[in-house]
Order: sequence, then structure tokens, then C-alpha cells
Amino acid sequence: MNILDKIVLRKKEEVADAKRLVSIQDLEKAEYFKRTPYSFKEFLLAEDRTGIIAEFKRRSPSKGLINGVAGVAEVTQAYNNAGASALSVLTDVDFFGGKMADILSARAVNNIPILRKDFMIDEYQILEAKAWGADIILLIASILTPKQIHDFGKFAHDLGLNVLLEVHNLEELERSISPNLDAIGVNNRNLGDFTVNIQTSFDLVNKIPNEFLKISESAISDPAIIKDLKTAGFNGFLIGENFMKTENPGEAIKEFVAEM
Repeated sequence: MNILDKIVLRKKEEVADAKRLVSIQDLEKAEYFKRTPYSFKEFLLAEDRTGIIAEFKRRSPSKGLINGVAGVAEVTQAYNNAGASALSVLTDVDFFGGKMADILSARAVNNIPILRKDFMIDEYQILEAKAWGADIILLIASILTPKQIHDFGKFAHDLGLNVLLEVHNLEELERSISPNLDAIGVNNRNLGDFTVNIQTSFDLVNKIPNEFLKISESAISDPAIIKDLKTAGFNGFLIGENFMKTENPGEAIKEFVAEM
């Protein structure tokens, strides 16, 4: 059993516990449930934004603790001020040290789209994302069937949410394409063993249909790579660890953007 298998197994327990604690009716009564989510496309392509989806991540299964002191409101505001097009906020508790309160904190102080970064395996989690003030959900091709991707995407769209599909190879991409997606992200990290290779993005970019936003995720640590990825056809760039591993993630993104 690899790390991803363990995460999904634990996620099933986590979702079952959440359903017992908070009903769907309670989620629908939440403060943010009726808000209209921001358009991912609008912010990603905005000329005054960088295309960076800046991630708040405390830890990961591969690296362990990345940053245990940074505050989510302060860091995400700094990301926003530096020109991030969107924010990615981890909500997985056991493996990434995230929590619901992180999205609520980020939402309270930011006026750009927020991605709920988690391992989505149930429609209930999509309702949670809406209730917590997220604008985008992540669907990971390697843990979902094509039917689940299609159905979860439609469910999210019906709630007004944007949908980002994450793939790791051509086979996942080809079997997972659905009209109920807004963006397709190529994760340069292998979720089985957590190794990274930026070449994955360059290999897949032209295989992604042009009606979808194209995102490169992980292994982006050099501003020069952004130029190459843009030239190749990518619209967005998910970066987390590169900023979060520093003492001041807000300053790190500012310096990074200045070199782009």
C-alpha cells in the first residue's frame, strides 16, 4: 500500500465521521454557502495577476513538517498582495496538517479564488467546500473513476464551484476528460512515491484540450521555469513548498514574482 492508498483509506473514515457530526442541512445554512464563488478563469488570466496558485501547506507525507509557525491569514494575504491569481489551502488533517479553519481564515481576508486542496471522494466534501467559502475543488484522477469525475464535476458546477482536475500521466488524462471541468492540472509529483519531474508538464501540455485552463503543479522553484511553462501553453502554476519552506513565505513569493 503506497502513501496515496493510505490517505484515501483514512479519508473514507474522516468523511464518515464528518457526516455524523455535521448534517448537509447544517452545511447549507453556513455563512458562505450562498455566496457566489469567484471565477477561476477570470483571475488566472487577469493581466494584473501572475498565474500563480500559491499554496498554504504546513506539512506533507514526503517532507514532514514544512512550516509549523506561519499563520494562514497573514501568509495568504501576502500571497494575494504579491499578485497570486488564486490560493490553495490544504484541508487534509492527518497527512498535511490542514483544517477547515484554514479556509475560513483565508476567506475572511482575501478577495481572490480559493482552492480547497484535499482528496475528494464524496459529494459531501464538495458541499463542505462551498460552505467553507472555497471557489475551486480538486479532483484527483488517480483516486477517482471517470464516472465519479464527471458526476462530482457536475455537482460542483451546479453549486457554482470551479473544478480543477489533477492528472499525472497521459492515461489518466485521456480517461478523465469531462465537460464538467474548468481546468486540468499536471502534477509533476508522483503521488505513489512523491518523486518530482517537471518534464511531466511539458510532455502533457499539448494533450490537454484547449478549452480547459492548463495548470502545472509542483516542482516549480525557479522563476525561469514559469517562462518556459507559459511558452509551452500553461496558464497557471501551483507553488507551495517553495514559499512555505522559508521563514517568510510572503516575502518569498514577492521575491519570486520580481524575478518572473
